[in-house]
Amino acid sequence: MSNQHYSVIIIGAGVTGLTLAHHLNKKNIDFRVIEKNDRHGGVIQTRKKNGFVYESGPNSGVISHPEVVSLFDDLGDAIKLEKGNDLVKTRYVLKNGEWHALPQGLIPAVTTPLFSLKDKFRILGEPFRKPGSDTDETLAEMVKRRMGKSFLDYAVDPFILGIYAGDPSMLITRHAMPKLYNLEQNYGSFIKGTIKKHKEPKTEIEKRVDRAVFSIEGGLSQLTDALLRSAGKENFQFSADEIKVHPLKDGKFEVSFIRSEEKVVYTADKVVSTFGSVGLKETFSFLEQEELANLTNLKYARVVEIALGFDNWEGRPLDGFGGLIPHKEKRDLLGVLFMSSLFKNRAPEGGALLSIFMGGIRNEKLCDLDDKILMEVLEKETKDVMKLDTFNPSMVDIMRYSHAIPQYAVNSDQRFKAIDKVQNQYKGLFIAGNLRDGIGMADRIRQATQLAQLISQ
Repeated sequence: MSNQHYSVIIIGAGVTGLTLAHHLNKKNIDFRVIEKNDRHGGVIQTRKKNGFVYESGPNSGVISHPEVVSLFDDLGDAIKLEKGNDLVKTRYVLKNGEWHALPQGLIPAVTTPLFSLKDKFRILGEPFRKPGSDTDETLAEMVKRRMGKSFLDYAVDPFILGIYAGDPSMLITRHAMPKLYNLEQNYGSFIKGTIKKHKEPKTEIEKRVDRAVFSIEGGLSQLTDALLRSAGKENFQFSADEIKVHPLKDGKFEVSFIRSEEKVVYTADKVVSTFGSVGLKETFSFLEQEELANLTNLKYARVVEIALGFDNWEGRPLDGFGGLIPHKEKRDLLGVLFMSSLFKNRAPEGGALLSIFMGGIRNEKLCDLDDKILMEVLEKETKDVMKLDTFNPSMVDIMRYSHAIPQYAVNSDQRFKAIDKVQNQYKGLFIAGNLRDGIGMADRIRQATQLAQLISQ
């Protein structure tokens, strides 16, 4: 048993915990990171097999916040940022068995076969519609109101499948897509808001927020490895079981865990949890049942990701970011990413690396299939949509995620209020992670950066 004291204890060594540790180390704040697994990075893990380099977890990120730019500046030559090439701008949507490029502007939107003639006229009238007043309006309701049902079915639905593996009729716009919600509320229109925001003056760092899709040369593990080195590996404790937090009478916190069958106890002025809602009940067992129920009310989409490598690609041209498959098409795939076309050295010369996704909120039964049956479904679907005469991948890796992506539904306000209540009641306790503040890698980096500023005040 140990009795060491730290200013801050961080629970979780995913990208949120790593980024927070990096910033605390820069500020010379003493801290300790406790991680239940035997490695850092959370779901981010770059794998190498048969000449292919692929990801477990997120395949890429988006430079969507200034905090991401600042973090990359901090890391400097420790990483080599790789932005997706020009193909990233082309994203396909499947309709009636054929791929169509998702429109990237007003003119393509009124000429594409993806949308009905009626909704093309609705799109032209979008700038003149009044903003909605329902703060709990779902994304599906908002899009149908402003753009029409075919736009929902063949633009927003596949987009949401690609981000949330979710259902637009369950997601609350102001929580799940706050930028879209604010465009309507602040500017009266998606189209007018996009134009006006583009013209607004920006700081130098905001000008570098280009929304580029990024990876790191060699894979995203290069980023988490660089963060570990920057934060100091000696400040991390891995393979920690039964992590528990208890408030002490003097305002500090006791954090205990089991490692190698020995109980370890630390104390800290501040504690930050950076994992999702799963596990909060066990870690914060001192909280009231009602508070815990509200903190853990989050539903996660279940997803199966399959990395497929082909030594010789003979299917349709891999001339874009990938393809998304609307729920309306009633297929057993959510989408396909053309990873070897976006980033360098992901497949042997002349080969291809695909990341294929199945399951999601509306097709979770696929996640229960055993590998053999899953591969049969995958072969049938992939041959069809990717125009393959034969299905003979030289590399296959099936990755299952039972808590893949949080769904920001109508009960989100309950969760956010519960977080605020707990943090106000127990000063120095911070509940972070993907149960709040967004689900993307950039959101995690921004959250951790803001937390570091708050903690160091």
